[in-house]
Amino acid sequence: MIFFYLSLQKSILSEKSVIKPIINLLFPKVCYACQNHLNDNEDTICTNCRHDLPITNFHFDNRDAIKKVLYGRAKIENGTALFRFEKKSTVQQLIHGLKYKGYQNIGFILGNWLGAELKTIEAYKQIDYVIPVPLHKKKLKKRGYNQVTKFGEQLALALEAEYKDGILIKITNTSSQVNKKRLARWNSNEELFSIQNEINIENKHILLVDDIITTGATIETCITVLNQVKNIKISIVTMAIA
Repeated sequence: MIFFYLSLQKSILSEKSVIKPIINLLFPKVCYACQNHLNDNEDTICTNCRHDLPITNFHFDNRDAIKKVLYGRAKIENGTALFRFEKKSTVQQLIHGLKYKGYQNIGFILGNWLGAELKTIEAYKQIDYVIPVPLHKKKLKKRGYNQVTKFGEQLALALEAEYKDGILIKITNTSSQVNKKRLARWNSNEELFSIQNEINIENKHILLVDDIITTGATIETCITVLNQVKNIKISIVTMAIA
């Protein structure tokens, strides 16, 4: 009986070793950044692209780049971004794929990456809840997902915090902020968000997550709304900073 089981297991493994190359040939896995084929030991982003990504290391170097973006407008405890964002860059390719092509695994990978680093830093061990910058329900229905959900979920898992996407609500549907000038972004962000179940986050340390921080207008508005809650602390994490 044992011999039969071992023989069957060996046969299954042998079949997998034969089938896998065929599947890879018919449905090749490609890097979401450069579109080149991935090797068997690579996942989502190839090794070359990973090495070329412009990592900030803000959280290790104690640089306050996020605080400087929000200086004089919103108070935060801590802030960091994984990458620097530039147009026509690998980072732009990744975030574009995440937002518009359904490549949600990018958020999963980046959340794992940054989460593994943040959990070693004392300042981020005090996080109670991870909250995403929300999409309006119409945009969420059209896209089918919030691009920062997987990112936030993995950060919460790494920090042993709770991911909550029903606290901060976007109440006004707006067009993309990408091509708007700074003043237009601030004006368009007036009265965009509301908060529900606020008593659940009283006296808590919140980690607010988004994909990119540019002028900081959207995050500033979220912080203003969240600060209506009693004795709340807010930190910021984004995938990239422009």
